[in-house]
Amino acid sequence: MSTPSPVSLVPFSNLIDVAACEFGTRVLDVSDEFFAEAKNLFEPGRGVFIDGKYTDRGKWMDGWESRRKRAAGYDWCIVQLGVTARLAGFDIDTHFFNGNHPAFASIDGALLPPGATAEQARAATWHELLPQVALQGDRQNIFAATQTAEVNALRLNIFPDGGVARLRAYGRIVPAWNTSALDNDTAARLPTGAVDLAAVLNGGHPLMCSDARFSPMHHVLLPGRASDMGGGWETRRRRGPGYDWLIIELGARGTAGLIEIDTAHFKGNYPESFSVDVIDVTSNASSSVRTTELIASEAWRCIIPRTPLQADTRHFFEGLPEVPATHLRLNIFPDGGVSRLRVWGQRLDVQTPRGQS
Repeated sequence: MSTPSPVSLVPFSNLIDVAACEFGTRVLDVSDEFFAEAKNLFEPGRGVFIDGKYTDRGKWMDGWESRRKRAAGYDWCIVQLGVTARLAGFDIDTHFFNGNHPAFASIDGALLPPGATAEQARAATWHELLPQVALQGDRQNIFAATQTAEVNALRLNIFPDGGVARLRAYGRIVPAWNTSALDNDTAARLPTGAVDLAAVLNGGHPLMCSDARFSPMHHVLLPGRASDMGGGWETRRRRGPGYDWLIIELGARGTAGLIEIDTAHFKGNYPESFSVDVIDVTSNASSSVRTTELIASEAWRCIIPRTPLQADTRHFFEGLPEVPATHLRLNIFPDGGVSRLRVWGQRLDVQTPRGQS
């Protein structure tokens, strides 16, 4: 097998970083973290550099950094993801590590039991997802995965030692169909047997949006409520005609019974109004339909007409038309920010949910 070459981040632009700390990624074991802790690998952003800041062990660095190795071997870090996913690519970001970055790296994946221990992780069967690749300092080193098996744990190997600022793992989440975190406000309105068809934890996936200038589109599908304005999806200020929109592939074909639009933290920049359209693409073709075809299709059906929104408010909409759907389009007029979108409904293909074929 040839050594993978770096690629552009563009192929992963509509995929989710499943290793993000928002999903509950946790470090299980690490060979060495003398200068900086491995948990920093999964923090938001690309990391910062503070000139003149030192600890009792040396220069403070925002990332994971091991000591200089004086014996044979290499350093590694094992993490359990908060989700199970099929991975398409990685970003091994050495931002501000230059001269102290690893010369090479590789990544392995495994399936571990929930709440796995370090001992279980070390004894697991690991599969190579990214063979050894050369790294450059102070840059995003982006590579396509060479295998797409389902994994919920990663082992980052660095050769022989050094520092990495961030590790991003881009892919598609395998549906969990878990409603254990349901809050009381939603539970009181929820139809029997309903699941959130759009949640990323249930395989919901943002395909494309008109704009995401201030924060990424997948934020609206994350678990829980956003902690601040940056935790939602926000577009730039529209200066011409039209409106902004977001297309989501649902985790399973289904019918929506309750939709929530949450504008939490958006006060002077929430949309004036919104509407929701759905489309039903047959299960045999939905996996291959082009996003451009979805955008141009005339088969979209409106299930919530244009409706005013309020600032910093959870809006619930019930009694929706029972229209089967595989995709949903959220339209916001004319622009602005939405914190969360929930699409509670019934799955119509329970035996073969999308993403598990």
